[in-house]
Amino acid sequence: MGQKIQVMIVDDSAVIRQTVGQLLGADPEIELMGAHSNPLFAMKAMERQWPDVLVLDLEMPGMDGLTFLKSLMRSKPLPVIICSSLTQAGARSSIDALAAGAVEIFSKPVMTAKQDLLQMGREIVTAVKTAAKAKVVRHQMQGVIQHSAAITQKMAKEQTKLIAIGTSTGGTQALEFILTQLPATLPGIVIVQHMPAAFTQAFAQRMDQLSALRVVEAADQMQIVAGHAYIAPGGLHLQVEKRGSHYYTVVRDGPAVSRHKPSVNVLFSSVAKAAGPDARGFILTGMGDDGARGLLEMHAAGAITCAQDEASSVVFGMPKEAIRAGGVDQVLSLQEITAQIARLG
Repeated sequence: MGQKIQVMIVDDSAVIRQTVGQLLGADPEIELMGAHSNPLFAMKAMERQWPDVLVLDLEMPGMDGLTFLKSLMRSKPLPVIICSSLTQAGARSSIDALAAGAVEIFSKPVMTAKQDLLQMGREIVTAVKTAAKAKVVRHQMQGVIQHSAAITQKMAKEQTKLIAIGTSTGGTQALEFILTQLPATLPGIVIVQHMPAAFTQAFAQRMDQLSALRVVEAADQMQIVAGHAYIAPGGLHLQVEKRGSHYYTVVRDGPAVSRHKPSVNVLFSSVAKAAGPDARGFILTGMGDDGARGLLEMHAAGAITCAQDEASSVVFGMPKEAIRAGGVDQVLSLQEITAQIARLG
């Protein structure tokens, strides 16, 4: 019993509480310790026993989920998975929740058909197991970037033409930390952040407001220009192609790769072919191995590649697998990676 992941659900929908609760409880690695209709009931239960993972709805009567989340993160942080509607307002609130410290989001089905709920339940089971391994981190690293001594002379002297970043769990916080400290003089940046389709546009809009860079959700056949960052749209693959002296985005549907769409492997593999040694690759916090093969291809093509270190990662899975595959030149902290990228401007 003690080894099981203790999970609490807070959602005002009885259908969601019952169906998701049953699916979570059926997994041998998970124990459902409670399902509550609002944060006030949940807080009383949490006074008796603290969960390992909280599945939290944002839109509830009384205290809303975002206010509850912020209160938890101030007092006793824990891994929180956000259950969000597919509305535009729901997407914005979800991005705010990720910025406040939530580690994952999933979208409620538009219909409450049993098959939709079962599919959502399978996604939550995976998300819960990922969240249970996550380190809940705050934005404690602020201020002026200190340029790392680990930056090689080769990196410092060369001017790159394309920057590629891949990340998953914990990546929204890592990307916010990086993008908000970068100058607008950088070469174009292409990014894959594992995120449901309804939320990537809201995330790009938030980053655009906070960053000196122009940050957009990528669309097909955009010319990649300096001072811009292009975030892969959820549910579609992002690739890069070179025509003449310019790079362009290629956004396509297709099967999931490494269990993800968008896939970091797909992006990195295309960057290896299009930019070769003129690219720089960075793999950040995330669960699984997506990006390891693609970063190895970038490395083999002459790109300088970096992985986030374990100490600053929410989940060390993706960087660890990339290091294990042999495609990483440097292992750096999030702060050092930020300094590394900033030097490319």
